[in-house]
Amino acid sequence: MNPSISIIIAIFNRKDELFELLNSLAFQTDKDFEVIVVDDGSLIALLPTVELFENRLNIQFFRKDNSGPGLSRNYGARRAKGEWLVFVDSDVIVEKDYIKNIRKNIVEIPCDAFGGADKAHKGFNLMQKAISYSMTSVFTTGGIRGNKSAVTKFQPRSFNMGVRKSAFEDVGGFSEMRIGEDPDLSMTLWEKGYKTAFFDDIGAYHKRRTDFGKFSKQVSQFGIARPILNQRHPNYVKITFAFPSLFLIGYVLGFIEYFFLGNGFILAMYGVYTFLVFFHALWKTRNISIAGMAVIATYIQMFSYGYGFLKSWFLLNIFRMKPEEAFPEHFHKQ
Repeated sequence: MNPSISIIIAIFNRKDELFELLNSLAFQTDKDFEVIVVDDGSLIALLPTVELFENRLNIQFFRKDNSGPGLSRNYGARRAKGEWLVFVDSDVIVEKDYIKNIRKNIVEIPCDAFGGADKAHKGFNLMQKAISYSMTSVFTTGGIRGNKSAVTKFQPRSFNMGVRKSAFEDVGGFSEMRIGEDPDLSMTLWEKGYKTAFFDDIGAYHKRRTDFGKFSKQVSQFGIARPILNQRHPNYVKITFAFPSLFLIGYVLGFIEYFFLGNGFILAMYGVYTFLVFFHALWKTRNISIAGMAVIATYIQMFSYGYGFLKSWFLLNIFRMKPEEAFPEHFHKQ
């Protein structure tokens, strides 16, 4: 058995990132795969970058009007010839055995969809490494993005996600959601009886080009998406989804306790949390600067996600707004 694989890249601008990703694919030890690049209405020319790899990759390029990543991935999937569709974000780099290990795992592990770890490359800058820590740490996300032991029922993420084409077509591909479309697809697959798996040897280096301001906005959007997902998939709601909101509320209550009751117990607990995050990040990265920045990234992530979650929950559950009305920017233009 030699399952055929199609790599699908939906991209908007990001010419330099596209070059780095295609270059990492060109050095694969297993070269039996196709690459489909879908230009989602970029404002700069991406075809010249793709043409650099025409002699090194089995690659196709398509350009379409801007609609967002989910619908662009669907566009690419309809043109793919592989039995398995592998979606990677344009800002990732993969190791040379990425395809080889995907193929090995597909054969050995029964599943209909899979994902891998979110990793930081040694060449990333300090902020990228700090944000990567925050996004994968056991103290923030429970480690579900980067650690097999932290995974129970795994939800593949679209930065590094494979789906059997027949299953993808059966559920209709990515939905109209623009943010949170990947867990939405995973849970839709579960509801149809399909199985997902975590492959621990296909990690992707997620090269986020961001700063703390952009990171705050991004994770706030993730927080907004979660109550929408909870409405769409009530059987998979977890109390842990509300943890960042409780973290934010607890922090506010800690200041109230301190200034009005003269008691600093709650804030002391946050001090312990900060201590744990710092030394865990220091142990993981062996760099004191990254550890310090990781503390900042962690608080930004918890506060921003928590605020987004609360805002979304109140609008959807208290004010009874429809998600499309409350957050139109969270849904694709059809």
